[in-house]
Amino acid sequence: MKKNQIEMYWDVGSTNTYFALKLIKPLLERYDAELRLHPFNLGYVFRNNNYELMKESKAKLRNRKRDLMRWAEKYGLPFSIPRQFPIKSSRALRGSLVARRHGVELAFVQKVMDRYWEQGDATVEEYAGLRPIAQELGIDPDAFETLAASDEIAAELAQETDRGLERDVFGVPMIIVGDELFWGKDRMEFVEDELKRRIAETSAA
Repeated sequence: MKKNQIEMYWDVGSTNTYFALKLIKPLLERYDAELRLHPFNLGYVFRNNNYELMKESKAKLRNRKRDLMRWAEKYGLPFSIPRQFPIKSSRALRGSLVARRHGVELAFVQKVMDRYWEQGDATVEEYAGLRPIAQELGIDPDAFETLAASDEIAAELAQETDRGLERDVFGVPMIIVGDELFWGKDRMEFVEDELKRRIAETSAA
């Protein structure tokens, strides 16, 4: 087990989670760190706070779109805004918990995010769209869907989301190193600083 750990709360409907998963890779390699993922049902949180993304001002939405494309251009990523947005993300979040049991959680999440944010494949909101991904990763698609749709996995997703709220997670991506929370895709320098600090403390102990 790698001694340096970074946690990340995520949701497939988050543009910034797509970028964060790409931009955090160099840190994982540089510091031999493990990324521990936590599915976070952002739609549930939004509904309980009466927040609707698409009801923000048109000027803000236009600016957000252009800003996202700047990030894609800067890092050479094939990001694009899907024609169908937003989508229901709970099935993909549940699917990640099934993938976790097979030791391929990160690979599953990356494939889901790439299909949606690079290929515009909105079928990832349904089990029919997730089954091929499961199969690619060596998981029987029938068993995958049965478990993902179970009350057991539903309860596990609710627990992950509730635990995130208890830890002051209010949005995604939320990156956590120890007790320090970093919100967004543009906090990698601070994440690295915290990793360095913790490594130095451990070395000095």
